[in-house]
Amino acid sequence: MTALIPVDFFATDIDAIKDLEGRLAIFVPPAGTLDTTAKRLNRLTRGSVARAVSSDAFEALEDGGTLVLSFPVNIPAEAVIIVKTARRPSANEARKAGAALIKLGGKSKITALCGNLRRAHELAYGALLRAYEYTDQKTAQDTAHEGFGLMVNAPDDVKAAFEGLDALAEGVFFTRDLVNMPANVLTTTEFAKQLTDLKKLGLKVEVLEEKDLEKLGMGSLLCVGQGSDSPSKVIVMEWEGGEKGDKPFAFVGKGVVFDTGGISLKPAGGMEDMTMDMGGAGVVAGVMKSLAMRKAKANVVGLVGLVENMPSGNAVRPGDVVTSMKGDTIEVINTDAEGRLVLADVLWYAQERFEPLGMINLATLTGAIIIGLGHENAGVFSNNDALSNAFLKAANTEEEGAWRMPMGKAYDDQLKSRIADMKNVGGRPAGSITAAQFLQRFVKPETPWIHLDIAGVASVKADTDFAPKGATGWGVRALNRLIMDNFEGE
Repeated sequence: MTALIPVDFFATDIDAIKDLEGRLAIFVPPAGTLDTTAKRLNRLTRGSVARAVSSDAFEALEDGGTLVLSFPVNIPAEAVIIVKTARRPSANEARKAGAALIKLGGKSKITALCGNLRRAHELAYGALLRAYEYTDQKTAQDTAHEGFGLMVNAPDDVKAAFEGLDALAEGVFFTRDLVNMPANVLTTTEFAKQLTDLKKLGLKVEVLEEKDLEKLGMGSLLCVGQGSDSPSKVIVMEWEGGEKGDKPFAFVGKGVVFDTGGISLKPAGGMEDMTMDMGGAGVVAGVMKSLAMRKAKANVVGLVGLVENMPSGNAVRPGDVVTSMKGDTIEVINTDAEGRLVLADVLWYAQERFEPLGMINLATLTGAIIIGLGHENAGVFSNNDALSNAFLKAANTEEEGAWRMPMGKAYDDQLKSRIADMKNVGGRPAGSITAAQFLQRFVKPETPWIHLDIAGVASVKADTDFAPKGATGWGVRALNRLIMDNFEGE
C-alpha cells in the first residue's frame, strides 16, 4: 500500500539555510513583503528573491501560486520555490499551498521556510495528501520522495497541531489504493483480507461469508454476486472509542469490486473504469482506519457489502424476483442497478444489529448524479435535516463538494411493481433520486440517515487540488470531521 512521505518539523535557524539541499520554499504575501527567512535567502542568492517578487510574473500569480527559481546562485539547493500566500492563511489556503509544492514534481526533499507562518501544520497536511502516486502494478518503481521538512519558529506547537492529520492522510491513501486497484487484484477475498488486517489498529473485524448471509436472508445482496466465481461477503468493522454501551454511528458502503452490469451488460467503452465501483466501501474502509489510528473518542461501526457483478449461466436475470433481509420482495428490472440491491440488505442488517444513532451509506450508485452534479459534488439524500446539515457543514469545512438533493412520494411511486413489492429501478427520469428512494425503503423511520451518491467524485480523470487523476479519497475527510465535531466526547 502507498506510504506517506516523511514529514519533520524543526526550529528556525537562518544560519543553516545556506547549507540546505533539495528544494527550498518561502511564503510571500501579495504585497511582496519578505519575512526573516526569505530575507536571508535573498541575501544568500544575491537579490534573486527580491527581483522575482517584484516581477510581473509574481504579480500575475493567483493566491497559492508558485514561482520557481531553478539552480539559484551561491547555495547548494536545486531550486527556490516562492509561494504567493498570506502570512495568516486559512486552513484550506495553507493546505493548497502545501499541495502546490508537491504538484511541481520531483522527489528531492522540500524544506518549507515557514518561520511564523500561521497553520504550518495544515501546509504539511496538504503536502501529504497531494504526495500520492499509485504504483503497485508497475514493475519499474520510482525512487521514494525524500520528504517534506518545515522550519518553524515553534516546532513543538506545530507538531502538536499536526497530530492526527497524518492518521487522516493514511485513511485517504487507503481509500485511494483500494479504489485504484484492478479488479483481478482486489477481489472480494482480497478486499476482505485488507479489512481484516485493520485488526492490528484495534478495530474489531468480522467477515460474514455467503452461508452466513443466506442464514440472514440477504437474498437481495446475494443475487448480485451469484453469477461470479468470487464469493459475496459482508465485512463488519467496529471501533469502540466512546463510552462502553453507547450506540454507535454507522457507515455502510457499496463494494462492487467489478461491475459488468450483469445480464444487463454495460457498453464496452469505459467498462474498465468499473474497478472503482467499490468506491463507497473504500471510503468506509478509509474512515474506519483513520478513526482507529487517531484513537477517536466515539463508537463507530463500518459495514461493507462485497460482491462482483458478472454475467453467467447462474447470473440474476431481468424479471427475477428476490427477497431482501427485511422481507420485502424486489423485481429486478435491470441487473446493472445492483448497488442498491447490495446496500438494501446491509442497511437493514446494520439497523437490526446495532440500532445506530445515525447511518450514512456511500455508493458509486448512478450515472444520473454525474449528469446532475458533474464531478464537483456528491449527491446528498437524507431523511433528517439535522444530520444532513451537520454533514454538509463538515464537507464544506473540508472543501469536499456535496449538494443536497430532493426526495418525495412522487419519486417513490416510480418504483411500484406489478408482481413484487417494488422494482429496483424507476425509469430514466430522476434516476439518482429514485435510487435513493429505493434505499430509503430499507431505512427505519426512526433512524437518521444519509445516502451519498459518489459516482462523480470517487475517481476522476483530471488532477484535483489534493490528488492526481484517479481515485480521490473523497469523503474520508468530511466523514471524519462529522464524527469529530458531532459524536466525540470531550
